[in-house]
Amino acid sequence: MGITERKTRQKQALRERILDAARRIVVREGFAALSMRKIADAIEYSPATLYLYFASRDEIARALCTEGYAQLLATFEPLAQIADPAERLKAMAHAYVGFGVAHPQTYRLIFMEDPTYLSAALGAAPEAEQGAGSEPDKRTDQHPDSQAQTVAPLINPAASDDSSDAAMHLMVSALDELKSAGRLRTSADGVVFSQVLWATLHGIVALNLTCPVFPTAPLGAIIDAALDAWFGEREPPAASRDASVVATTAANDIPAAALATPATPSAPAPRAQRPAAKRKAAGA
Repeated sequence: MGITERKTRQKQALRERILDAARRIVVREGFAALSMRKIADAIEYSPATLYLYFASRDEIARALCTEGYAQLLATFEPLAQIADPAERLKAMAHAYVGFGVAHPQTYRLIFMEDPTYLSAALGAAPEAEQGAGSEPDKRTDQHPDSQAQTVAPLINPAASDDSSDAAMHLMVSALDELKSAGRLRTSADGVVFSQVLWATLHGIVALNLTCPVFPTAPLGAIIDAALDAWFGEREPPAASRDASVVATTAANDIPAAALATPATPSAPAPRAQRPAAKRKAAGA
């Protein structure tokens, strides 16, 4: 092994140690407790050494988000093989909420902190990528609207062909299959519905992480109820319903004529009036 290769491996190893220490701090104490000095103390290096590898705490956070999002995608990979799109979507929904509950600090860091962290997790290149030893990262000082504009194309596959948000694409694909098969109750496209689904699932996770009285029912039941409310399959066409009625009739030995819609009765013919009785003559 040459000197250059050895130094490269040593740098990579130290970079991994920095991230491992940061990850443990975030999981144990939350992101608010993360600092360059605390990480340096954990790996027994000076804070100045960390700046040779990461320009700021935010850059470390973005690296952790990228790893966490990759872990979430790994839970989706086997689910993509489920043939029925409705079952595939249901499995993905349960996996998403399960990830957030099992990894609360990682989920918070990716989806509930700085919007640029989510942008990094989805694979967006920073607007002004900064290497080690550069000026402190100032992207967190951006106006919120500019941060939202950075993230928006990533969560909307229709807005950017370069989006690497594989999770969103999986949702869109399943929803498009349901729509093509006539199994959705609306004409909205898959992109819109995928964002509705994401908002619903994120709300379930966020409430579970932040609201002590939520949930009062099992999370699985809440997920299933949400999917039924938003994406429940619509009623079958009239011809299909009629076929079902005929099948039920035959199974119960009910004469089909008994279920036929009766013809509208015609108006009854007017009754003939009886002639008036003759009055008796007076004195008779």
